[in-house]
Amino acid sequence: MKKIDKLIISSFIGPFILTFLVVVFILLTQHMLKYFDDIIGKDLGWDVLGTLLFYFAIFMTPVALPLAVLLSSLIAFGNLGEHFELTAVKSLGISLVRSLFPIFIFVVILTVGAFYANNNLVPKAALEAYSLLYDIKQKKPALDLREGTFYSSIPDISIKVNKKLPDGQTLKGIIIYDHRNRIGNREVTIADSGKMYTILNDQYLKLELFNGYNYNEGSPQGKDVVGRADAGQTLSKTKFDKSQIVFDLSSFGLNRTDKKWFQGNRIMRNMSELKQDMDSVEMIMMNQKLNRFITTRDHLFNYHNKQDTLPLPEVLAHYKAKLDSASKAGPHAVSSKLIPAQKGRADLTRRAEPIVVNDSIKAILLARSDSLFKLPPSKEEITSALNYARMVKSQIVNYTSQIDTYSSEYKVFQVQWHKILANSLACIVMFLIGAPLGAIIKRGGLGVPVLASIIFFIFYYILSMMGDKWARQGAISVPVGIWMADAILFVIGLLFLRQARVDARLFEADFYRVALDKFKTWLQSKKLLSKPLA
Repeated sequence: MKKIDKLIISSFIGPFILTFLVVVFILLTQHMLKYFDDIIGKDLGWDVLGTLLFYFAIFMTPVALPLAVLLSSLIAFGNLGEHFELTAVKSLGISLVRSLFPIFIFVVILTVGAFYANNNLVPKAALEAYSLLYDIKQKKPALDLREGTFYSSIPDISIKVNKKLPDGQTLKGIIIYDHRNRIGNREVTIADSGKMYTILNDQYLKLELFNGYNYNEGSPQGKDVVGRADAGQTLSKTKFDKSQIVFDLSSFGLNRTDKKWFQGNRIMRNMSELKQDMDSVEMIMMNQKLNRFITTRDHLFNYHNKQDTLPLPEVLAHYKAKLDSASKAGPHAVSSKLIPAQKGRADLTRRAEPIVVNDSIKAILLARSDSLFKLPPSKEEITSALNYARMVKSQIVNYTSQIDTYSSEYKVFQVQWHKILANSLACIVMFLIGAPLGAIIKRGGLGVPVLASIIFFIFYYILSMMGDKWARQGAISVPVGIWMADAILFVIGLLFLRQARVDARLFEADFYRVALDKFKTWLQSKKLLSKPLA
């Protein structure tokens, strides 16, 4: 490696590491603000919060890497241009493209690493982060008794205190309703004062009550002759100077849910799993389309022209041929080709040819049908025909609705599949914008580069969101929608690279003054040519 390559690489690595960490921190903070209310007040340990932040930080890398490459390349080449180091490099006969080459190799390696992270680490991090976040949302808030209100987070227990002293343990005016016997408000404890604290590693809550009474209304022993439920009830009242009550706080712990219930989400699957999902959904759609076609054809030709057939579309005919070949290969091959939910419907795709009858029976049937069709239809026949038509229409609408649902699901998986690739290659696209733009601007630091980075990143983000939305709605194809942002910015990057090679001063006022003067001169020459000769 030459000294010039070491100089350029060293000027890029430092800003890249710094900007990557800053971008991850900003994106992580912005993302976690959405779940602030779900996390605060749950008495979570630092280990749980650290785990959650770590997994969400990995989840932010697909967005943070392209932005960090854009900002660091702008800063690096802006600094080189500002200190005339790029001018010195060019004076040695080294072109701008050659000076970009070492960082380009680094960005290509970074792109490969980004693809590995997006395809393997990010789905696993998303699974861990969102499953943990779900369990945090389900966790009960920390034990917090408030003055004058009943606290009911402890299962089957309601506690009310009139005053809570600043030490957090001493209580005044305590009322406790115990519903653990499932017989209503039959057991009540009242105390003048008490102390509250947790024991055994916060697994149990212990209340020490002073100067109080325990009221217990016994359950009924039976019913009287008129069926009243209060027959045989007893009431006991117990006075105490000191009493201790222990409540189980196991329901306040963080209970983890099995991760298999979250694995079906698209952001938690890699490209191979997404491909399997797309194949499964596509097979279901083809089965639905084939069933819809065959069912409709059989219903429409039930009574008239039974030997007429509607030809299968080419795509369905090809798919039916695959099913038929699989069925001939044996039941094991069929089971491997069909989704279990669709195996029962495979018989619908294997229709026999129309039954051939002899000429005499055919003549009798035609004669009877001709005599029947000459008679005017009755009201009952018309009603039956209308009901039959409505039934056929309902079946077609149902099939179409199911196909549309599966088609939307297919697009969701397809969008995520292309996003994994597009987000990885965005690093190269952002480098092609940032490096030439920094050489043109010739300003280092965090001023102009940060502003330019924000503008282009917002532009990239808007294009990505628009393409994603249009692709899901079916307005454009999924590859076009997902790759649209990368393609447009790639063209812009090539234009910046061309301008940087010729030392264009796009961000200097003199450049536009000279261009305006040339335009005025051209306009005046046109006016002189348009004047008629005397």
